[in-house]
Amino acid sequence: MAIGLLGRKVGMTQVFDEKGKAVPVTIIQAGPCPVVQKKTAVRDGYEAIQVGFETQPNKNRVTRPLQGHFDKGQVAYQRFLREIRLRGGEGEYQIGQVLTVSLFAEGDRVRIAGVTKGRGFAGGVKRWKYRGGPATHGSMFHKAPGSIGASSYPSRVFRGHHLPGHMGAVRMTVSGLRVVSVDPDNNLVLIEGAVPGPSGGVVTIQKGK
Repeated sequence: MAIGLLGRKVGMTQVFDEKGKAVPVTIIQAGPCPVVQKKTAVRDGYEAIQVGFETQPNKNRVTRPLQGHFDKGQVAYQRFLREIRLRGGEGEYQIGQVLTVSLFAEGDRVRIAGVTKGRGFAGGVKRWKYRGGPATHGSMFHKAPGSIGASSYPSRVFRGHHLPGHMGAVRMTVSGLRVVSVDPDNNLVLIEGAVPGPSGGVVTIQKGK
């Protein structure tokens, strides 16, 4: 994985490019993210850093093991923690160092991971894009799943068949998104297109396709 930040999805809007074309963008408040822990290949078997996001001012909302974890690195208590693996040539990062949106620049390609919106129990049409039956002319078949297995052979439904069930609330990563602009003063980064999760959801934004 490439170096990145934790952020919170603010919402979507649109901006206009140099040709006057409207470009849909997602606004993400990314960082500042302090480095809480550093892992090395010698001690841990791989290179990574653990970053935090959003200071937690209420000490009572932080468990004692985490309090010791933050105190060891002399870092302010954080609401969220994520580990980001490092690749060769990405530079040296020290505990207590603060990462900001200056990591990104206009035109960069990034990948963003987040938890999708929970949709609850959903049928096959909504969850798996089933075609469904006729809507009118006396049809008695609208959104039922229809045939899900042959009768003579194999006379059963294969394991993993697409059926109604819980939809959403899963971790998803979208790659190849373009950075439209960066606002270091307000810790904002504008990403072309949509990213996973609802407004207010926490996402991870990393460099690379």
